[in-house]
Amino acid sequence: MPKTKTAEKSARSSARKAERNKAIKSSTKGAVSKAEKLMASHKSAEASAAVTQAISSLDKAAKKKVIHPNTAARKKSRLMKKLNSASKKE
Repeated sequence: MPKTKTAEKSARSSARKAERNKAIKSSTKGAVSKAEKLMASHKSAEASAAVTQAISSLDKAAKKKVIHPNTAARKKSRLMKKLNSASKKE
């Protein structure tokens, strides 16, 4: 338990930020997995739109410091790589 007023305030603030971060991370993970599922099911037009949405979500999360910018860049790169290889197979 926090002992000082500043520690109590810090705990409240940390809880608020964790809640916000959890929601952003969850939606980002959902967008990425949706894009990957569409690529696996060979729906190129839908997959392309989903990848665009996932990249946007990753950029927003990185901008808000929820995930590290290098992590966002790595995930975007891997998504594009999968999309390009899936479109070549079709």
